[in-house]
Amino acid sequence: MNVVVTGGRGSSGRWIVDRLAGPHDVTVLDRSLPDEGGHPAADYRALDLTDAGSVFDSLTAIDPDAVVHWAAIPVAGTHPGVDLFQNNTLAAHNVLSAAGRVDADVVQGSSDGAYGFFFATETPVPDELPITEQHALRPEDDYGLSKVVTEEIGKTIARRDDISVVSVRPSWIQIPGEYPCRAADYVDDLSAGAGNYWSYVDVRDVVDLVEAALTSEVAGHEAFNCVGPDNALGRPLVELMREQYGSVPDDCTVEGDAAAYSTAKATAMLGWEPTHSWREAAEEDGDVPTV
Repeated sequence: MNVVVTGGRGSSGRWIVDRLAGPHDVTVLDRSLPDEGGHPAADYRALDLTDAGSVFDSLTAIDPDAVVHWAAIPVAGTHPGVDLFQNNTLAAHNVLSAAGRVDADVVQGSSDGAYGFFFATETPVPDELPITEQHALRPEDDYGLSKVVTEEIGKTIARRDDISVVSVRPSWIQIPGEYPCRAADYVDDLSAGAGNYWSYVDVRDVVDLVEAALTSEVAGHEAFNCVGPDNALGRPLVELMREQYGSVPDDCTVEGDAAAYSTAKATAMLGWEPTHSWREAAEEDGDVPTV
């Protein structure tokens, strides 16, 4: 396929480019060009994704089969909230609108932040465990709200232009050999990971899900949780919930050290399952892909 990847120079976007470039023709759209030429099998174009004209000009010129929209301010607290919201939603609107016009299917980066747990004034006990994609989205922060709006944009473009749009909802993305979810200040402080119920996902599992979404038959818009196969503390999740929150939801079917989020939908529809646990990946050595 001819694939455009936005944000392909970012910390997780570069892993997506590294997987797709070669088997597919990949063009990376990002704010700036790489200093050393970037990935040898990818082309690069520099533009501001919040500029609708630049995005439309680029996508009509490239005419891709698919777009992986991965560019965004990735976390709350690093920018003024209004700037974050404006950047993420405008970029999504521009990229997805242009993709629809050129009949390109889309896989876009959403987040478990859309559920609203992590940045809530008081982190709530979820309505269910494990948390499925049908759980209510109740963000209280600009980042989570931007992801809800981004998914709504996906639904709109899928309806209007009859393309498929997949929204991937990763939890805290970890890089092999780094894994801050296993640092002492995280592991020894139960409250440090309570905001997303001690969930994480290896970047390679994220890439696997993106690739599966690109090559699967999906109609309309679908959202998929993307988390690791277990929780980051390796303890029974029910035990952690009771210790931190004093209760678990009435609808609770998790067992052992499972993750708080269900990935059953991605398994059923895309044939994807997470395969990388912190137990091996936290100590792995590996080269970070060229940006």
